[in-house]
Amino acid sequence: MNNILSTKDYLVFLVYFVIVAAYGIWVYNKKRSRVIGGDSKDYFLAEGSLTWWAIGASLIASNISAEQFIGMSGSGFKMGLAIATYEWMAAITLIIVAVFFIPVYLKNKIFTMPQFLNKRYNGTVAMIMAVFWLMLYVVVNLTSILYLGALAVSSISGFSIDVCMYAIAVFAVIITLGGMKVIGYTDVIQVFFLILGGLATTYLALDLVSQHYGGEGVINGYGIMVNKASEHFHMILKTDNESYLDLPGLSVLIGGMWIVNLNYWGCNQYITQRALGADLKTARNGLLFAAFLKLLMPIIVVLPGIAAYVLWKDGLFQAEMLQGGEVNPDRAYPVLLNLLPAGLKGLSFAALTAAVVASLAGKANSIATIFSLDIYQKVFNKTASERQLVNTGKLTIIVSMILAVLIAPHLGIDKKGGFQYIQEYTGFVSPGIFAMFILGFFWKKATPNAALFATIGGFLLSVFFKFLPTFADLSFLSSTGFSVLSPVSGLYEIPFLDRMGFVFVICILGMYIISVVENARGVVPKGLEVDAKMFKAHPGFVAGALAVAVATAVLYAIYW
Repeated sequence: MNNILSTKDYLVFLVYFVIVAAYGIWVYNKKRSRVIGGDSKDYFLAEGSLTWWAIGASLIASNISAEQFIGMSGSGFKMGLAIATYEWMAAITLIIVAVFFIPVYLKNKIFTMPQFLNKRYNGTVAMIMAVFWLMLYVVVNLTSILYLGALAVSSISGFSIDVCMYAIAVFAVIITLGGMKVIGYTDVIQVFFLILGGLATTYLALDLVSQHYGGEGVINGYGIMVNKASEHFHMILKTDNESYLDLPGLSVLIGGMWIVNLNYWGCNQYITQRALGADLKTARNGLLFAAFLKLLMPIIVVLPGIAAYVLWKDGLFQAEMLQGGEVNPDRAYPVLLNLLPAGLKGLSFAALTAAVVASLAGKANSIATIFSLDIYQKVFNKTASERQLVNTGKLTIIVSMILAVLIAPHLGIDKKGGFQYIQEYTGFVSPGIFAMFILGFFWKKATPNAALFATIGGFLLSVFFKFLPTFADLSFLSSTGFSVLSPVSGLYEIPFLDRMGFVFVICILGMYIISVVENARGVVPKGLEVDAKMFKAHPGFVAGALAVAVATAVLYAIYW
């Protein structure tokens, strides 16, 4: 297997780099007067300047990164199409967020998630969550994206993983320092390379399967994959499936998967920041565009992993899939890229790099936004000028990226699989956060102490349920599907999506009880401006949303 890029590959990658850099510089210079002038909202949110297609493209570019290309393809290799539920459920989730969440944020002039918590609850809740988010974004998200991206780039280019990590980090910092305008508009180009290169990889992977079995064409290759790995083409896994702990059956439709998606897409600074600087119609259209793109993502990030599994099962690249003497599913995508011909390999390499850099830039910008507006301005310098806020944000970007470079090599990502690593560890805080947000949106009686219970109690409950099997036999739950014998620990464990569902329900009940008690004692919670008219959508959006919903339902029906 050739793991060195050819001259053609380097030329293709150079074209990508020059286009992104040149366009980023042009956007930066065009808006220079406002950015350099120190307008923090303009720098962090690109207020009023992102179009619907830029918002949609930036959402996808920030979301689709190494954890999708590498981690989700690895999950496709391991468990099959079932992992695509994260993508297809996200399409429906984006519609829900566009209709119900974004209007609340925009009506109440919310620019950061801690600001929402401060306005709805109090400063204590906001500060605790600001610190929570910063730790989560740096220690889990930023580091995992950087590590998985460097691992893939190293596997393809032949450079050491450390060199790749430094290069990716520097490239991301350069883009991020330009502010949200530069990120948003360069993300359009990043998505173009991401989709084009991703589709090229999928096309050639399916064609390779077809050729291996004496046929030709991607349709034939897809048919062979379905025939040779039929167990990899089911969305709903049964309890005897080794991946049931990751995707526990119907919970992906009616359980914890909704918490994962609604929290990620609706209560996440990293994502909602793209829409917070736009008007409602533009923001909604951007989210709708992103929803359509999410329906296509499994073609790019899951099918190559299944193709790699079919070829591996038939004896190909046995040694290349090994890491530490064991098969590492996360090596599936890099292995496939190394099989591509010169030129196309460079295109796919550019797509992967684009995904990693765009996602790092978006995450770093959100870290800078939260630290500058919700911590620095609130605690360290309450009279900070706009210019000081922007400069603090830029310094935060550099510091957070340095921390990510230092932490990333020490993460145990490869032991769980990159995508599942991120989902599970984010899931320790997601249920409590989502409970706090959803009641904060739509129940005026929710109190600050109730929110604190969800924030801190939700995390502690997640830890409790995680380690419950070590001191309690949960085999009695096996008949219900709420506990499964883990091949790793040898204990009956609760699937993490179900854990999230349990914790969410407890947080909601706890918040309700605490709020009712405090309301009776005369505690009057802060309110938000919310009325039914906010949720009315224009006909074009409604038609598009129905199309997304129908397409998603059809996909689930086909691959049930």
